[in-house]
Amino acid sequence: MAYKNLFLDSDVLLDLLLEREPFSYYAAVLMEESAAFGLTLNTSALIIANINYIAAQKFGKAGVILQIKTLIEKVKILAVDSDAVHFAVNSDFTDFEDAIQHFIATANNCDAIISRNIKDYKYATIPVLTAEQFLRTIL
Repeated sequence: MAYKNLFLDSDVLLDLLLEREPFSYYAAVLMEESAAFGLTLNTSALIIANINYIAAQKFGKAGVILQIKTLIEKVKILAVDSDAVHFAVNSDFTDFEDAIQHFIATANNCDAIISRNIKDYKYATIPVLTAEQFLRTIL
């Protein structure tokens, strides 16, 4: 299957911003090569808020805003709506936040979720791959 519309989970984006090796390498290649492969990269507003909170510890408030500004030039931000929350509450997912992300991704016709936390997406209805796994499908 050709994956073109991807949903990026918070761990992948944090790997990139916080330079968490060896995972940051794959996240960086994914970001750099997305245009060449005609990929649309998506994430949620909730993930951006979480990134702000976590990455501010490294970059400070002003620095993290600069990082987010750069990030959102490459990644489309999807809204968190009440449907996603309702579906998540009534799902079999063990991680509530991941359930919300899954339902945002499916509502926005994403072909796959890119995450390092694959185990919490056990009940996903679309493929869930690590950045490394995904890159192996296109490179």
